[in-house]
Amino acid sequence: MASLVQQPLVMECTGWPDAESYRLIDSGAGRKWEGFGPYSFIRPEPQAMWQPRRPAWQASGEFIPGSDEDGGGRWQFAERLPDEGWELDWNDVRFTAHPTPFRHLQFFPDMAPVWEWMRAQLDGMTEAETLNLFGYTGLGSLALSRHGRVTHVDASKKSVVQARANAALSEMDERPIRWLVDDAAKFTAREVRRGRRYDGIILDPPKFGRGPEGEVWRLEEHLPGLVTDCARLLDHDSRFLFLTVYAVRMSSLAIAGLLEEALGHLPGTIEHGDLAVREAGEGGRLLPTAIFARWRNL
Repeated sequence: MASLVQQPLVMECTGWPDAESYRLIDSGAGRKWEGFGPYSFIRPEPQAMWQPRRPAWQASGEFIPGSDEDGGGRWQFAERLPDEGWELDWNDVRFTAHPTPFRHLQFFPDMAPVWEWMRAQLDGMTEAETLNLFGYTGLGSLALSRHGRVTHVDASKKSVVQARANAALSEMDERPIRWLVDDAAKFTAREVRRGRRYDGIILDPPKFGRGPEGEVWRLEEHLPGLVTDCARLLDHDSRFLFLTVYAVRMSSLAIAGLLEEALGHLPGTIEHGDLAVREAGEGGRLLPTAIFARWRNL
């Protein structure tokens, strides 16, 4: 029976192998200042409740939030950026960064410790079957592809196109990755009916979203059913399930309890806590970015 560790953990991003690819320069007063290769950007960050350490921030661009708490806003740029974005590296994964209308830059840098952790769970495997739900632009799928076949699912055709472009850029386009534009919940339910199994599953669901055919996703309403279906795709030989949740007023202990209910019949351990990024430089502070819960069978 899987045991729940109640003490929360911190999965800390302290800088990428190539420090120039990504770094958190400073944070505070509800904002964060980050470096993405040769450019830097200022974005809203409500959890940065302290004051900045640096007196003046000068960035390539800043995202100005709208008045709506749930989203909206616009970019203001101090310099011209490449129309097609610019290339960055994480270990053996190469990809394109570019500001999006949703304040992101086509990837989530705080996920780097998660990619490393998943690879560690699959250590020694070359024919693993893994599933990436809400896979976005594919960095997690490319990281997993070292260990075998990956099924990448996202409702956005544009995101999947970018994911395939990142695979080509990483010279991984010949790896066995299925790129699917589909509704994550519907796809997972079909996989259960097909009797499929996976060695590992990662899911990074949004607070709210729509599938390719207008399906509505609301996290609090639909996450329990999706996790239950994911549990049916795992067995005693599976290695992991990793769940991240952003921008929701929810405890990591709550989503850990959800995993305990769904995966309690399997061996292993359920852990939970925060993803966080440490500021560059001496005495850098930890900036929490998301909560997670994970099951591992090791």
